[in-house]
Amino acid sequence: MTIQFTTDGSPGYRRLALWQDIVCDVFVGLDCKSDLGSAFHGSVTQVPLGKAVCSEVRSDRQHVFRTPSRIARSDHDYVLVALGHRGDGGVVQDGRETVIHPGEFALYDTTRPYELKFRDSFSQVIFKVPREMMKRRLGGTETLTAITYGADAPLEQLAYDFIYRLCRSADRLAPNSAAALSEQAIDLLAMALTERLGNTSLPSSTHRSALLYRLKAHIRARLADPDLSLSETAAALGISSRYVNDLLADEDTSFQRHVLVERLAQCKRDLASPVLAHRHIGEIAFAWGFNDVSHFGRVFREHFGMSPRDYRQSQLRH
Repeated sequence: MTIQFTTDGSPGYRRLALWQDIVCDVFVGLDCKSDLGSAFHGSVTQVPLGKAVCSEVRSDRQHVFRTPSRIARSDHDYVLVALGHRGDGGVVQDGRETVIHPGEFALYDTTRPYELKFRDSFSQVIFKVPREMMKRRLGGTETLTAITYGADAPLEQLAYDFIYRLCRSADRLAPNSAAALSEQAIDLLAMALTERLGNTSLPSSTHRSALLYRLKAHIRARLADPDLSLSETAAALGISSRYVNDLLADEDTSFQRHVLVERLAQCKRDLASPVLAHRHIGEIAFAWGFNDVSHFGRVFREHFGMSPRDYRQSQLRH
């Protein structure tokens, strides 16, 4: 269901204050300034897409701040993907500043201060993703924010097109389809970002983070392979097995545990899908790299508190 907020119809003297309230309700706590006063106009539409949210912002020029005090009062952690459609928008975060032109996108993380600068009227599509969904795929975001993506790289252009069109169609999707497509959009985004990191010469201080991104992307691409191993993964990245586990120890996990959690997450998603209701539970488990149905059932129950069969039935009843 689409929700729309607009300053139209409100008294001129109230528009900026109303816009401030709208932006804080739709996104996260922000401070908005504009020199247009009573001439200011803005509107936002919002549609849920699984655990993510799609929004379209149309507004006059403004300057937006996410301050430390706002962050301290918030318990919501998101990564926002801003896709340029009309006009230009500046993003400042983590010591970097970039400009988003139409057809490009950039990220900013709500857990750290940022600024958005719009010198003229603009429209953007905003894909708001729970931070844990990005972290599970890529780790931290410190090396990814306030960088423009989508200008030349084919994967980045594909990510832009897919997310933009998905968000524009979100209000016409069934909930199960929306949730599955949202996950696919984040997978594609993570793939594009990982490719950029692999082709970029990074400062030594961010090299460890970049390796973690590449490690997680390698694992996700090979989850279905039951022979996925620590030694093969280490060799593919050109590092030692010990270093692989050292990287994952930063997130209090290990190679084997990370692979298990990722496989379980994919199985859980497939078990909840009506489209896959005809597939046997064992087929789904084998499709994601498990080779023992009893072992799968046991670890699924340990992680989610119920058997795969009970979980599937609970989801498909809705």
